[in-house]
Amino acid sequence: MTVAPREQLPTQRGRQTQAAIDAAARSVVARKGILATTISDIAAEAGRSTASFYNYYDSKEAMVREWAVRFRDEARDRARAAAAPDLSNSERAHRAAAAHWNTYRHQLAEIISVSQLAMVSDDFAQYWADICELPIELITSMVKHAQQQGFCAGDDPHLIAVALVSMLNQFCYTQLSGDGAKTADDDACITTLANIFYRTIYYGGTSPR
Repeated sequence: MTVAPREQLPTQRGRQTQAAIDAAARSVVARKGILATTISDIAAEAGRSTASFYNYYDSKEAMVREWAVRFRDEARDRARAAAAPDLSNSERAHRAAAAHWNTYRHQLAEIISVSQLAMVSDDFAQYWADICELPIELITSMVKHAQQQGFCAGDDPHLIAVALVSMLNQFCYTQLSGDGAKTADDDACITTLANIFYRTIYYGGTSPR
């Protein structure tokens, strides 16, 4: 996924206006989703004219494309924390769960936008696949390493990774979308995810058939 960088805004006022538009867009999208959000909604939230939006973005899809690149890079940095050496199995599970939760917590509008646009756009479907690719790869590697220790014998590492990432995505979305961002208990949610993650990968024996 590549997006051509925009030229640096020449004035402090211009940068402040774009920041206000971005903040407003994130707030509206987190409440309504990208498909139901209009440029008029974003402009009204920002206290700017609709024309102001078009000074910075050609469309709401163009805005999300720029968001997606920044989000992907931040998500990768967080996910890699779970791949650090010398962690215990429980620490690794907790870091992986915390990385996913905190990415959603801080980049909810980006995730909602890309995942919803992926349902109607081939381009955004590829963006979403790119975003999910790293956690799937990392969890696949974790499962293979766990199998070397005698855990989850006979399971398909890639399918476990896909299942876990799908669960993590849906849990984080349902807990944080709408008014959830104000009420969700970060510690409780991360602990719940970490326990599920740990019990999925680090169990003994073979799966029931």
